[in-house]
This record gives sequence, C-alpha cells and structure tokens, in this order.
Amino acid sequence: MKLANAGKNTDFYTAGGLHVYFKDDFFNEDIDVEEVVDKVESVLAPHLLDEVDMIIFGHFDEFEERSINAFYDNGALYVSNVQHDFDDLYDDLIHEISHSLEPAHGWEIYGDQKVKEEFLRKRKYMHDILWKSGFKAPESFFTNIDYDKEFDMFLYEDVGYNNLSELLVGLFINPYAATSLREYFATGFTDFYLHSNHATLQKVSPELYKKLLVLQDPKKLDSAS
Repeated sequence: MKLANAGKNTDFYTAGGLHVYFKDDFFNEDIDVEEVVDKVESVLAPHLLDEVDMIIFGHFDEFEERSINAFYDNGALYVSNVQHDFDDLYDDLIHEISHSLEPAHGWEIYGDQKVKEEFLRKRKYMHDILWKSGFKAPESFFTNIDYDKEFDMFLYEDVGYNNLSELLVGLFINPYAATSLREYFATGFTDFYLHSNHATLQKVSPELYKKLLVLQDPKKLDSAS
C-alpha cells in the first residue's frame, strides 16, 4: 500500500461544512478521500450530519486500546489513515456517524425499548445456537446489552466470525451486530445506507428498521420527539 499523494492529504471543507483534517499521512493513493466524503454527504440527509463537525484522519492510541479503526467523540470522527479501498472507508464513516446520532436521538432510537427487546430476543436465540454448536459461554454475556471485551473476544477468537456468519444467518444482519445494543443499531444504520435494497434488513431486524425510517425523515423524527 503506497502513501497517498499530496493532493489527497490536503485538509479541506466539504460543501456541507465538514472540516476534513489529516493529522497523519493517508495511506492508499487509490482512494480519493474527498470523493468518499462527498458520497457520504450526498447519501445521508443533512440532519444526520448535524452532530459531526470534523473528520480527522490519522493514527490514535484508542485504535489499539479498543481494537477499532474509527470512533466518534465530541463532534468529530476519528478515522484510521490506513484503509483498504473506497468501500472500506465509506463503511467506516457511515458507521461512526451512526454513533454520533445516539446522544442526540437516543430517546427516539431506544426510548420505547423495542430495539432493546428485539436485540435481547436475538441474543437468547444466539445463546441457544452457540450452545448446541459447542460454543459455551455464561448466559450473563448474552443478557448484557453493553459492550464487553471478554464477550467480544469470545465471539472473535473462540467462535470466529466465519462460524458466526453461518450460525447466525437470518438472526443478525452481520456477526458484529451481536456485539452490543449500540453496535446492533450501528450495523443496521450502516447497512441501511450501504444497500439500496432494504428487504433483508427489514426482515432480520424489523423494529430497528422502523427506527431507521424515522431517523432518516426529519418530519417523522420531529413527531417522534
């Protein structure tokens, strides 16, 4: 992977007012960062970007500490400067924007408990499926809606995402959605904007899908507040 050329390392402002800043050199000259960010702004309704003022590319200690490559904090998206391709970066940006919406619209997303209840029902089925397949873990893992490093490592290392993809087909939109309630929301949000056909998402996560329809429509969002 080669170092991006100087033009793609130049800080810029988007048409929507986002400040894109390169703390460190961006690796992979095949990715036009400005083009990716422009696609994000064209796909998402403007109000979904209200909580994001800045995108910062670089390497951050949190990436190692939390085994992640992007995160949202206090109005900024912190994104790894190492990306595989256009789609990889686009996915990361959409995913972290979803987390920016939780503080502002947490009541609309989680207030009636329907997404939480849907998630926990799936977790119960997941526990039974894994148990029958020989992957045994404490039931408390499956009733905890928050991120748990030990549970995450159990899924990633003991079970493996390839196995999870096969075992959980039709239960979660992807294996990472099972990690926590917040990631259940974020993976659904990301899938909503990655794929124009929402049939699978609507079938797999109907309650979450209803919330996503509310979020993307400012009129519905206002009436739900």
